[in-house]
Amino acid sequence: YYISAYAELVSDEQIKLGDKINVVVPTGNFGNILAAYYAKRMGLPIAKLICASNINNVLTDFINTGVYDRNRKFYATSSPSMDILISSNLERLLYILTGDNDAQIKEWFGALAKDGKYEVSADVKAKIKEDFYAGFCDDNGTKETIKNIYDKYSYVCDTHTAVAVKVYEDYRKATKDETRTIIASTASPYKFSASVLEAICPDYKADDEYALVDKINELSDIDIPDALADLKNKPVRFTGSIDSAEMSDFVMKTLGIK
Repeated sequence: YYISAYAELVSDEQIKLGDKINVVVPTGNFGNILAAYYAKRMGLPIAKLICASNINNVLTDFINTGVYDRNRKFYATSSPSMDILISSNLERLLYILTGDNDAQIKEWFGALAKDGKYEVSADVKAKIKEDFYAGFCDDNGTKETIKNIYDKYSYVCDTHTAVAVKVYEDYRKATKDETRTIIASTASPYKFSASVLEAICPDYKADDEYALVDKINELSDIDIPDALADLKNKPVRFTGSIDSAEMSDFVMKTLGIK
């Protein structure tokens, strides 16, 4: 879809074929932005890949310093898909940047497993900085950005997209780079309706989560996904709660194996 988005920009005469663009991706697991990096290696003219994190900013620190350190406090945020301290796709980037040096990757990630940190070589750090920029946004910044976007554009964005927008705004201020930029909107506002409405309508009170969904629909004029629209009238299939120690036995019994 990065290639498709570029083609649309050309078709809409926003850019000319061959012009470079930037791409901003809100990510914790590094998979989506890695896809953009692959697109760049395939020939898509991307200048800068902007990695946007929430307060769990282990990727921001890594890209800026070359040190990956998961020995830090973990935060539960309003953008939970980025609440990650071990980015499982990062080794794929490093494998490419080391010239397919699997032994080096094994050494670094062995250190991560043992000590919770590793530091890449100076040349790999330089290669990362050549392609990537990184920043982060806390929950207050996320909330303010959702509100600002709605007030300015009447557009309801989710918490993860708001992180990307805020980091991009910070990037523009820091670099004065006005290159045409694609922001990856990675989630639906319906998935995080409580956080989104807290930002846009802080005084709004709802009786249940279905009312939150209806309010998002009213504000955004975006169709409610079928899976959510039908949910209210469906029977509750599972009502039990089990302790984590009982999970294995429960799964086996449910499958009729035990």
